[in-house]
Amino acid sequence: MTRLNELIPDEHHLDEHLSRPSKEVIELVTRLEGDYIFLGIAGKIGPSLARMLRRACVKAHIDKCIIGVSRFSNPTLKTELERDGFEILKGDLLDPDFIHTLPEVKNVIFLAGMKFGSEDNLPLTWAVNSYLPALVAGHFRDSRIIAFSTGCVYELVPVSSGGSLETDVPLPIGEYAQSCLGRERMFEHGSVEHRTPICIIRLNYAVELRYGVLVDIALKVWNEEEVDLTMGYFNVIWQRDANEFVLRAFDYCQSPARILNVTGAEILSVREIAEKFSDLFNKEVRFCGKESDTALLSNAKQSFDLFGRPQTKVTQMTKWIAEWLKNGNGIYNKPTHFEVRNGKY
Repeated sequence: MTRLNELIPDEHHLDEHLSRPSKEVIELVTRLEGDYIFLGIAGKIGPSLARMLRRACVKAHIDKCIIGVSRFSNPTLKTELERDGFEILKGDLLDPDFIHTLPEVKNVIFLAGMKFGSEDNLPLTWAVNSYLPALVAGHFRDSRIIAFSTGCVYELVPVSSGGSLETDVPLPIGEYAQSCLGRERMFEHGSVEHRTPICIIRLNYAVELRYGVLVDIALKVWNEEEVDLTMGYFNVIWQRDANEFVLRAFDYCQSPARILNVTGAEILSVREIAEKFSDLFNKEVRFCGKESDTALLSNAKQSFDLFGRPQTKVTQMTKWIAEWLKNGNGIYNKPTHFEVRNGKY
C-alpha cells in the first residue's frame, strides 16, 4: 500500500496503485469459476477495476479471459487495454443485436450509465440507465452480475443520521436518480425471474487524483474560486478501496439481488475539507451558500462488516491531491456536481 509520505508522482504510478490487488482479491479469483466481462469498461472506474482483476489472476497463476465492452470514443484506451491482455469488443450496448452477440460468460460487471447531461436528454438517460439493464439482465441470465448503481437513489437525510442504509426506502430526487432506481429494478426483476445471482453496488462517491468530490473542492481552492456550501457534507471512498470491495462482492451475489452501499466511513464537511486544502496550498478559501442539516449520505456499515474498512484515509487523499495539482498533473475535468440538491445533473 502506498503510504502518506510516498506521493504518487504521475499517471503511470497512479494507475499501478489503483489496480493493485489485495490478497483477498487474489484469493477470490483462485476459486471463482468462469471468465469475466466488463460492460462499459471505458469510463472513469472501469480500467483500474479491470486491471486489478487481471493482476490478481496473474498473481494467482490463473488464466482467465477478461473481456472489455464499450463504444471506445477514446481509441487510445482501447489500444492500451488490448496491450494489457484484455479481449476488446467495440459496440453500442443499447443495440439489442449487439448485446445478443456478447459471449455469455459467468462473471459480469455492469458499469454503463449516464449522469452528466442527463437533464438535456432525458429519453437517452432512461434508455441507458433502465432499458439497457433489462437487456443485460436477460442476456446474462445464467451469469452472476455485479451492477453499479449510485447513492443518489436515496433521499437527502439529516447529517446526524449517519447516512442512508440499504434497508431504507429509495426516494430519488430528479429523473437521473429515478432512472438509476429503474436500473436497480430491472436487475432485481431479472434476478428473481431467472434466479440470477446479482449484487447491486450503490457507490457514493469514488475519488482518485484525477476526479471526484475532493478534487472538485481542491480545484476551487487552488483557482481561488468560491466553494459552494449548499451540499455541506458528503462521503467518499478511494478508488482502489472501492475496486477491491466491488470485486469481492462477487462472493455476495444472490437472488433476489443484494444491495450494498460502498463508500467511506466518515461524513466529511465541505467547509473543513476546503480549509484543509487552503492550508496545503497556502491560499485563502472563500465560501458561498450555507450548509443545510441534510445531505446525500450513505452508511456503508454492511460492506465494512463484509470487507473491513477502507484502508486509505482522507488525510492521505487530500495530501496526494494537493501535491498532484501543485505539480501540474492532469485531471479528467469531469466535475461531480456534488453540490446539486435538486437532482438535475
